Amino acid sequence: MTEHSESKRHGRPGSARGQRFPRRRATSLAVAAAVLLTVGVGAGLVWAGGGKEGDTGSKQRPKATIVAVSRTDLSDTREIEGTLGFGAARSVKGTDGGRVTWLPAVGASVTRGKQLYRVNDRPAVVFYGSTPLYRTLDSIGSVGRDVRVVADNLKALGYDIGPQPAIGTTVRPQAPASGASTDEEPQTEGNDPDASPGPSGTGKNADEPAGRPSASPRPVTVKEGDGVLTASLIDAIKRWQPQAGMEPTGVLDVSDVVVTTGAARVGKVNAQLGADASADLLTITATTKTVTIPVDALDVGSIKKGQKVSVTLPDQSATPGEVSAISTIVQGAADAEGGGSGDPSQQLNVTVSLQDADAVQDVDAARVQVKFASETRKGVLTVPVGALLALSEGGYALRTPEGKLLPVETGLFAKGLVEVSGPGIAAGVKVESAS
Repeated sequence: MTEHSESKRHGRPGSARGQRFPRRRATSLAVAAAVLLTVGVGAGLVWAGGGKEGDTGSKQRPKATIVAVSRTDLSDTREIEGTLGFGAARSVKGTDGGRVTWLPAVGASVTRGKQLYRVNDRPAVVFYGSTPLYRTLDSIGSVGRDVRVVADNLKALGYDIGPQPAIGTTVRPQAPASGASTDEEPQTEGNDPDASPGPSGTGKNADEPAGRPSASPRPVTVKEGDGVLTASLIDAIKRWQPQAGMEPTGVLDVSDVVVTTGAARVGKVNAQLGADASADLLTITATTKTVTIPVDALDVGSIKKGQKVSVTLPDQSATPGEVSAISTIVQGAADAEGGGSGDPSQQLNVTVSLQDADAVQDVDAARVQVKFASETRKGVLTVPVGALLALSEGGYALRTPEGKLLPVETGLFAKGLVEVSGPGIAAGVKVESAS
């Protein structure tokens, strides 16, 4: 990762502000040392040991200019290199064997309810959600997040799925049958204590004789995020299946649905027609372009979700963007091409969405520069960085033309200026600065 900083942040040694970016302390000390060598040593302005305020010494002072403390806005801006593209790619693998009979074209977009590929001429259809199907849905009363995905998508596609049992309802699933039956809805029992599992956790009622098999699967309580496979929902599945190119059985297998977070773009096709479907078939990405930026974990604190940024494209044009996501720690984020820096195990991926999709319609992938205004300070007192004097006992001071030293607290450093505050510091006060 290449990082270009227009400014660096410094703080007085030992202050909380100075510890916000530990890796930049060396730069802060370098600035102080430069000031010391340029302004302080020859003039005797940097106190050593028991030096007294106002002691100018007898040596000739170096040439200095007189500047006034001013009140202005400061913005700490930095640029970080990122990658423009369609985001992280996800590999899609077929299930249950069979032979691949249809594949999409690279670059194709697949939306909710549309087929992504076909195995044995049976389509695998895209549904939106966060939980993939992990079992065959064929039993009235099945409860789970995968059922909720099916219910939400069929409803979004315009199918009447009927009412869903409320959270906290206890449902007694029916035993799986050879075909899904819609003769009756699942038995719901509210919070009936007689429906709770027995002491052994076998799902029996307390009054059932020991050792006798349960007549039906154990009851399940509907939790937040769960869906219930009701007779009405199975009827909706039956009505939808012919539209999707399936037989209207009311049963959904794991291989029938590919769950994605949204519309998918086919990035690469790995398989060939007639190949074994259990292999990696293709890769998919998001359909909208974003910028992915690996940022050292120590530096990501100033980046916030929703923060506005400016993205410089390869043709040097700029387009606005916004931080849309900050990932968890990414292992191995630094790549061989130098796309990251620092310890790769301590980097986060920052995702920036672009406000104007047309600005990048002709570019699928490219290196770009992202400009962050990581901090803005309104109406603060500032002086040129060259006006700071490093004190031997720690901290900084400003020197008046009369030779008086004014200790200051430093704040934000930006564009050659530094935020200062302290007794006697006000707009218009004249101080010396290294020329």
